[in-house]
Amino acid sequence: MKTEKLSIEDAIIQFIELITLSRSKNTARSYQNAMNSFCELLEEKGISIENTPVRNLKENYLSKYLHFLKGYAPATEQLYVIAVSRFFQFLIAEDLADLNLQKIQLLIRSRSRKPGIRLPQFPKEDLKKIIDYTQEFRNQPFEDTAHQLIAYRDAALILTLADTGLRVHEACNLRRGDIDWNEYKAIIIGKGDKEALVRFSSRAITAVKSYLNLRSELDGSSGKPLHSLPIFSRHDKGAGKRILPISTTTARKIIKERASAVLGEKASRGITPHTFRHYFVTNVLQGSGGNLKLAQELARHKNIQVTQRYAHLSNDELDQGYHDIFEN
Repeated sequence: MKTEKLSIEDAIIQFIELITLSRSKNTARSYQNAMNSFCELLEEKGISIENTPVRNLKENYLSKYLHFLKGYAPATEQLYVIAVSRFFQFLIAEDLADLNLQKIQLLIRSRSRKPGIRLPQFPKEDLKKIIDYTQEFRNQPFEDTAHQLIAYRDAALILTLADTGLRVHEACNLRRGDIDWNEYKAIIIGKGDKEALVRFSSRAITAVKSYLNLRSELDGSSGKPLHSLPIFSRHDKGAGKRILPISTTTARKIIKERASAVLGEKASRGITPHTFRHYFVTNVLQGSGGNLKLAQELARHKNIQVTQRYAHLSNDELDQGYHDIFEN
């Protein structure tokens, strides 16, 4: 394939193949997630990654991407910026695009955030509204079974993220055989390729079971062992009747769409799958009387200092405490 006609998609494939050969499995997966996110931006801007020559890429798309990432956590933003900037460097090194490396470096230094120590801020009441909404959109009339499957899947995903503390890629990688349906537990391969035990609430298990029961005919005709099938499957035209796992990009789109439906587009900005992990850790701390060790273990934080970031009082609690002291 001539480099003049090489598409953005083909260039990304070459880049990820190179990363896979030279980096760890986890790093390659993170780079793939970053490139998926970058492609999401390009698609939003009307750029077809399949048909647009990679030589058409300019530095200003990196600038647009930095703005696009403001809804992500600072640490995720930094990781994704590194991945995409290295993709641009790969294009320069392979003479696949006419890009200015100094301009790229200047853009990154001047416009990307630094992952400082920050209190996790998120609208807890808004997340409760989204969780309550899962019951509403499951009970609405559906055009067909495909739309019903999507609604049940989305509800199960939201409740799973909220009540387990799973990271988005961990939820997407769940298989039916991972879950002990009697004990409400799952064995997963988590961060750092470490095996971990995750607990499910009764409402999360019930939602997942309802979804899988609705999907049972498709699962049975898949020709694959049930235990190997993903918990959260695609139900788009591209998947057809095949049982294919959703990607992390799809999971983010699900959260974005459902949050927008409840809160409106403006109010839902910044709500991502990881926001529900913040919700989970905060609930554990508040429900356990501030038991940091318990929250650390359930959230699978390697360093308890990460958990301590969540151990702060809400403004309402501070207001009440002040009132009790000074107004009585």
